[in-house]
Amino acid sequence: MKALIRTFIAVELDPSFREKIRQIQEKFADFELKFVNPEIVHITLKFLGDVEESMAIPLAEALDSLICESFEAKIEGIGVFPKLSNPKVLWLGARGNFETLHDDVENVLKPFKFKEDERAFTAHATLARVKSLNKNQKNAFADVLKELKDTKIGSMQVNKVLLKKSTLTPDGPIYETLHTAYLD
Repeated sequence: MKALIRTFIAVELDPSFREKIRQIQEKFADFELKFVNPEIVHITLKFLGDVEESMAIPLAEALDSLICESFEAKIEGIGVFPKLSNPKVLWLGARGNFETLHDDVENVLKPFKFKEDERAFTAHATLARVKSLNKNQKNAFADVLKELKDTKIGSMQVNKVLLKKSTLTPDGPIYETLHTAYLD
């Protein structure tokens, strides 16, 4: 049987943002959320799921052929998916040339026949998953969100894309970088 690894393609956030991310998460401490460790908060460009371990090298080579140039990104804004009346994911926004980068990633991965994303790509970094909120909590949650929605974290240079392996554990995922593809 072939070994499968859970993989995704991501842009890591500047490590200097971790303390600000931690502070944002603390503002939501009164709610039943499953927070992402600030050390591993990232922007997923493409979730690949379980792939054969032998695919890591061809995937890395494909990522090395990305043509998107490096760009400056602004990490700002807090929001939820799918909507405020039924929040499931609390996220940190990202502005920059992410759509072009995402399309470029989709393009270089075409030969591998991964399922293309059905929804339009929205660059974001997941801060937490919402477990449950009762009606009173939803209103309080919305108030905190409104207070923080224009939060500015900072700017960073997006000059590399990472092929990551994710190992799920009871204490949360453990990520390992399998390959780094540098953008010109």
